[in-house]
Amino acid sequence: MTPWSTCDLAVDTPELANGPLDAETLIDRVGLHQRSARDFLDAVAIELLDVHFAELELLEVDETFVKAGFQVDIATPAGVAPTIDARSMDPAVVGQEHVDHFTRYLAGNADRIEKPLILGDVDGASYDAIAIPGGHGPVEDLYKDPDMGRVLVQADRASRIIAPVCHGQAALLATRGDGGEWPFAGRKMTSFSDEEEVEFGTAANAPWLLADTLRKHGAVYEKGPNWGAYIVRDGNLLTGQNPASTALLADAVVEALG
Repeated sequence: MTPWSTCDLAVDTPELANGPLDAETLIDRVGLHQRSARDFLDAVAIELLDVHFAELELLEVDETFVKAGFQVDIATPAGVAPTIDARSMDPAVVGQEHVDHFTRYLAGNADRIEKPLILGDVDGASYDAIAIPGGHGPVEDLYKDPDMGRVLVQADRASRIIAPVCHGQAALLATRGDGGEWPFAGRKMTSFSDEEEVEFGTAANAPWLLADTLRKHGAVYEKGPNWGAYIVRDGNLLTGQNPASTALLADAVVEALG
């Protein structure tokens, strides 16, 4: 499999209110509405992006959610228009077919991507699901963004689906409980592995490695073969290992909300 980066998303449905279900700083927000004022037959999801995101991970999640009939919003810190990770549009990395697909997608969704919601205005409990695409943006700033932490804590406490992929799991590190504890300690999850980081050529210059850091914070980390599709489901937390896992993760979110 050819390596490249990914991203994540959130959705809000009535089924989640009865208990948890086994899911770069840009949030692709699928219709942020107050739950009391909308039709619960429509799932509402939000994609949280960093200002630098991986195109594949956003595209595959967004297209899957929209096809499933979800209302989807996109959000970023301060509402800044995000930029694409350069490798996500490099034919040598992802292939010309993917670049052409990405280009058409960007042209058709320019208004949504260029005018995202402001992360600080988002209520995580108002969505059925929250997806977080990857790219290296999350490990540069989302992991310490207080608004990201607040949104994810709100979503987790309301048993909403949280679905980061690849490096999107770095956003989980921004969360803290009332006593300062990490809410995701003891939870099973996957992410871009340290071995994949080495093979991708980014480990040597990275200030810290995501999988290693998640383990140190208390995550029960699991992984599949390098560059292969692999997801882990633990209650309302669904995680994907790498870019190749994005489509599988998006389908799992749709299934969980079905």
